Amino acid sequence: MPAPKPTSWLERLWSSIAERGQSGAGPDLAVPPLDRARLLAEALLSERGEASGAAVARELHAALRDMAPDDRLAFARFLAAGFMPNAAKLRAAAEAYLADPTPELAARLSDAADPPRQELLRRMNLSPGGTASLVAMRQELLAWLRDNPELKPLDADLRHLLASWFNRGFLELKRIDWQTPAATLEKLIAYEAVHEIQGWDDLRRRVGPDRRCFGFFHPALPSEPLIFVEVALVEGLAASVQPLLAADAEDDPAHSRARAREAAADTAIFYSISNCQEGLRGVSFGNFLIKQVVEELKAELPRLTRFSTLSPVPGFRRWLEKRLAEPETLYPDERDALLQAAPEEGDPNATLQTLLRMDNWWETAAIAKALRKPLSRLCAVYLTGAPGKGSPDPVARFHLGNGARLERINWLGNTAPRGMRESCGIMVNYLYDLPTIEANHEAYVRDGLVVRSPAVETLMTLPPEPVRSSRLPSRLARMRGG
Repeated sequence: MPAPKPTSWLERLWSSIAERGQSGAGPDLAVPPLDRARLLAEALLSERGEASGAAVARELHAALRDMAPDDRLAFARFLAAGFMPNAAKLRAAAEAYLADPTPELAARLSDAADPPRQELLRRMNLSPGGTASLVAMRQELLAWLRDNPELKPLDADLRHLLASWFNRGFLELKRIDWQTPAATLEKLIAYEAVHEIQGWDDLRRRVGPDRRCFGFFHPALPSEPLIFVEVALVEGLAASVQPLLAADAEDDPAHSRARAREAAADTAIFYSISNCQEGLRGVSFGNFLIKQVVEELKAELPRLTRFSTLSPVPGFRRWLEKRLAEPETLYPDERDALLQAAPEEGDPNATLQTLLRMDNWWETAAIAKALRKPLSRLCAVYLTGAPGKGSPDPVARFHLGNGARLERINWLGNTAPRGMRESCGIMVNYLYDLPTIEANHEAYVRDGLVVRSPAVETLMTLPPEPVRSSRLPSRLARMRGG
């Protein structure tokens, strides 16, 4: 009696896989994982029913999780190279639109240009946990792109879809405090990218009475923050991050000092913003986050009058060293500033490089004083960039593009190793003044204009005071062979 024919889509699929796997090799040959994933992808795109598509998507994600990294890379190449638009259909739609550019033909052209790969990815999202799996897929994909540029079409499609699925309308702003579930708090410790959280005691300090922490969450990733911001409630603009990170005395279990600081605060300092999902790189959340947190804080604490960041300058040291290595690229006023800071006659570039190579140079008062004005001024020059082109610094571009004002350059605002390595210890206040945010944003986006405070303007235009060489320590002379 012949075996009954498979009737369901799943039976038909496994029957097809079995036939391919057994072809010429006996009935017990297993289908290789990569071939199985390819067949599942093709089957998923051919299924019409939502229920059956969700089941195939679940099988496909399970197959991908079980595959070795090399097989997942091969599968990514399979997705990037295939599932392209139908060339004949696309050509016909393009010719029809060029002949008669109506809205209907434009829509038809758009449909023809949409690669089947995007529809495949949409169907992969039907599986429970599909969104998280696709975010993880893109994270792995980003690590492969440098050596595998042929994967760019797949990355572009994933980025396009994730930007749509993670748009602001789907995001929920939540305050994170000590009562937040431990699974989410653990993610904060793991994801903090600016100022490392030193365990649970440090985390408890950062969500204490004079602190606030907010994050954006998505329904598909309910316990995973997408981005979070840490806020300190202080009096006046904070100039240094170390006091904000310092722990209170252990004999203050009721947080009485922190509560007193909260009551006296007139300023909210955004001192750390961390993106949490590498797979969502290029999908922007921060501009919405800061503006909404400002509104939340204003509603909760009406006495707050200023909203500012205390931000790193991650590109400054690299920019500075490039200029010192290529003296001809220095502007005349920059060279004058370095000459006046030089502790003795000679090449100011070499002098500055020698100073910056000294261990803990900032702890020597004379050296720190000699470098303060020229480096602060050069940092202001770096942050403002060339006229009409905006700032070259990524953090500056983010805040200026969101409508903040470059408010103040803070000398030795972060003396932690990373701060000294990236920016010679300099930190910056970007002020979010609500009445001027939109005008500042337009000026930066439209004209590349960096709106800055009078203090920064003065720092850029006035030459630094000369420094006498006798004030510098003798160990600098010993370093230079004196």
